[in-house]
Amino acid sequence: MNDPPDPEAAYYQTIEEFFVSRRGDPLLLSNADWLLIRKWRTAGVPLRVVLRGITDALDGHAHSWGRDRKVGSLAYCAREVEAAHERWQRALGFGTEGEIDVGAVLLGFAGDLARARGLGPESARVAAELERELRRRAAEGSLRELESWLGSQEAKLLEALGREDPREAIVASEGEVDRCLAPYRERMPARVLAQVRSDAVARRTLEAHGIPRLSLFQVEPKGSPRE
Repeated sequence: MNDPPDPEAAYYQTIEEFFVSRRGDPLLLSNADWLLIRKWRTAGVPLRVVLRGITDALDGHAHSWGRDRKVGSLAYCAREVEAAHERWQRALGFGTEGEIDVGAVLLGFAGDLARARGLGPESARVAAELERELRRRAAEGSLRELESWLGSQEAKLLEALGREDPREAIVASEGEVDRCLAPYRERMPARVLAQVRSDAVARRTLEAHGIPRLSLFQVEPKGSPRE
C-alpha cells in the first residue's frame, strides 16, 4: 500500500508486521490471532505495550529449551502482553519516573472539548458537562476505571454528534474509511474489520470537531522510548 494506513488499522498492521519479523519467517496470522489483537485493542492496550509483550515472549522463547521450534501463533505472546499491560496500568497511579501524567491528559481533553467547533445544541451540552467532569477528576486524581469511563463518555458524545452532524458529512466520512480499509477486507475476519471501521469512523467524527479520541490508549509515558 502506498498510502499511510488508517490510524486505527495501523495498530493491527504494526502488530502483524512486528510479530512476523521477530518470528523470523513469513507467517499469515490466523483468524484467532486477529481476534486476539482485537481483544487487546478493545481493552485499550497501547501499541507499545503489545510490542513490549511480544518482545519479552519471543526473547524468552529464544533462550528456552524449545527454541528450535518456531512460535506458531500470536497467542504464545498473550501472557507477556498481559503482564506488560498490568505494569503499564500500575504506572498510571504512582509517581514513578516514566509514568503518564494522567491529570495533565485529562486537562488536555477538557481543553480540547472547550475549543470544539461546529457542535450542535445537544453535543455542546454533552461536551460542556464532560469538560467539567474531566477537570474535576484531574483535580481529585480519580483514576479508578478511568479508561472504561472515558470510553462511555466518548460514546455518549458520539451519539449526540451522530444525531446533529449533517448526513452528507457522515456519509462522506464513512466512504473515506471504507476506501482506506479496502486492502484489509481479504486479510481480517469480519468482526475485526467491523471494529476497525467503527474506531476509524469515531476518530474522524471527533476530529472534524477538533476533538481527539478520549482514551489513554495512545498516551506515552514521560521519557520512555517507543519499542
